[in-house]
Amino acid sequence: MANKSALLITYPIRHVASEAKSLAESAGYSISYTVTQKHLTRSKFGIGKGKADEVRELVKSLKIEFVIFDEILKPTQQYHLAKLCKIDIIDREKLILEIFRLRSNTEESKTQIKLAELHYEAVRIKEKVRLAKRGEQPGFFGLGKYDADVHLLDIKRRISILRKKVLKEEKRKLVQRTGRARSGFPTVSLIGYTSVGKTTLFNFLTGESKLVGIELFTTLSTSSRVVNVDGNKMMFSDTVGFISKLPAYMIDAFRSTLQELVFSNVILLILDISQSYEILRKQLSSSFTVMIHLGVSVAKIIYVFNKVDLVRPDEAMEKYQQLGILNEGNKNYVMISSKTGMNVDVLLDVIKSRVFVNMMKVDRN
Repeated sequence: MANKSALLITYPIRHVASEAKSLAESAGYSISYTVTQKHLTRSKFGIGKGKADEVRELVKSLKIEFVIFDEILKPTQQYHLAKLCKIDIIDREKLILEIFRLRSNTEESKTQIKLAELHYEAVRIKEKVRLAKRGEQPGFFGLGKYDADVHLLDIKRRISILRKKVLKEEKRKLVQRTGRARSGFPTVSLIGYTSVGKTTLFNFLTGESKLVGIELFTTLSTSSRVVNVDGNKMMFSDTVGFISKLPAYMIDAFRSTLQELVFSNVILLILDISQSYEILRKQLSSSFTVMIHLGVSVAKIIYVFNKVDLVRPDEAMEKYQQLGILNEGNKNYVMISSKTGMNVDVLLDVIKSRVFVNMMKVDRN
């Protein structure tokens, strides 16, 4: 995949800019220049007029092919900046969709991503219709020359077809889950921010060799394996990695995949303890956003702080306490290293005790 030259517009915060750069590189862009501003959503261009003019000149002088905007832009803002710079503007929403498309390797994930892409496109076509009625010529939306109204009807038709396919998959998975429940297998789902080590832990627990990478969104479809833990069979599932500012319609597109969380007996929320407190808080917040949207019970969560081999014990505990998720009388966290296997045996003991408690609650109800 040849890298495409891009200018990145992001916030002047190191870890935010670093993640934006990683996202861009994961989608095959090479960042030639970075422009930062404190506010990215307020003006006609997302950035101030002076900064927008600076971007236009940089695009021209550096022969930039794309501008990547590290925020979810309104269609009008995207249009105005594209018109000013005379090249495509890739906002955070579109960038995540591009990465999803590149990472998809199953029929289900391809269907889910196409559905999300059509939602994104439909909003922008509606804006094209509105701008056209005002007498403007809305370019840079990649829509071709055909009539926008006809194209919008076609998109709605395709969305309807894909929704039916996704619903059919949800029903199929529900039958699978019912079968597992009858067999008595408790289920344990691994969730967390993208690139925190979920898949490394899944491989360690199950003996699998799923692809592990430093790129974002290595996992886009759920993988499940039955594991014998001290004579007890459990189903472990590795799920999609989360990211900040993930629009609700993208979560809905992956609902059939993420619905596994609702039916799990235990949820392992993986966090990277080697990161700063600010990044940890973002990882936690983004994960909770998805779980709340899906209606997942937080009572099922065991917080798994991964990569503890990279930090001092006192530093790790201080970060954990700062997050304010202590549960007195019920140990709801474990510090581990999925790379070295440190404390994974402790994690398995906590999982077993939690599975037993949760299954007892279900039986009583």
